Amino acid sequence: MLHVVCFQMDISPGDPEANRQAVEAWVKEQMTNDEKPDILVLPEMWTTAYRLKDLDKTADAPKGETIQFLSDLAKFYQVNIVGGSIAVKEAGEIYNRALIFNREGELVYEYDKIHLVPMLDEPKYLTGGRQKVESFTLDGHKMGMIICYDLRFPELARSLAVEGIELLFVVAEWPEARAIHWEVLQQARAIENQVYLISCNRVGEDEGTLFAGRSMFINPWGEVIVKGTKDKQETLRAKLDLDEVVEIRNNVPVFKSRVPHLYK
Repeated sequence: MLHVVCFQMDISPGDPEANRQAVEAWVKEQMTNDEKPDILVLPEMWTTAYRLKDLDKTADAPKGETIQFLSDLAKFYQVNIVGGSIAVKEAGEIYNRALIFNREGELVYEYDKIHLVPMLDEPKYLTGGRQKVESFTLDGHKMGMIICYDLRFPELARSLAVEGIELLFVVAEWPEARAIHWEVLQQARAIENQVYLISCNRVGEDEGTLFAGRSMFINPWGEVIVKGTKDKQETLRAKLDLDEVVEIRNNVPVFKSRVPHLYK
């Protein structure tokens, strides 16, 4: 069983230090419980929120303070951290970068968001990722990570599923205006790829945008086993039986039935 905990967070806009303090307090609280989690999950852009115009000043350096902060937390508490994503300024460009740390505090994977959101003006301020999405391994299990708007592109999640991931993380600042898409697309990605899907969205409002919350834990059959509220900062947790992935893939052998040479 894999014990996963998500922080559905209300982010302090444009204040990385305040947000790091909030995350540090939350991690300490989770790791002093009797049942310590295996993986902690944070939302998208949790250091700055969507104050895109300010990112030139508030974004981290490639080896900056937030990366060291997450590494130190993972190593100190001996816990894997799916560090959501943060803004990183590199060679004059700003990326929305996801960060994955193992129990030793090692950065095992980073991913720059490929699909930028035109509805939130991301392409005006951010540069899209140029590297293909890849799987990573934590505690011997193969996993994948996508960011928010990436959820709308089924090819991305499918490419990871073909690699054999058992669990897909989706970190987000998904708005309330498109909340129905947020819920349905997550279940679709879980069902079609026969994976556990763990999403971590933010709550709250910033500069006229209300965010949707509703972080979810979905099993490979598409059933929602944990769901956050739409408007409250809270902690979501579940213990996942990853053997269920193998069982469902055997019972409904989607990947054995694929004929990709006949697909355009």
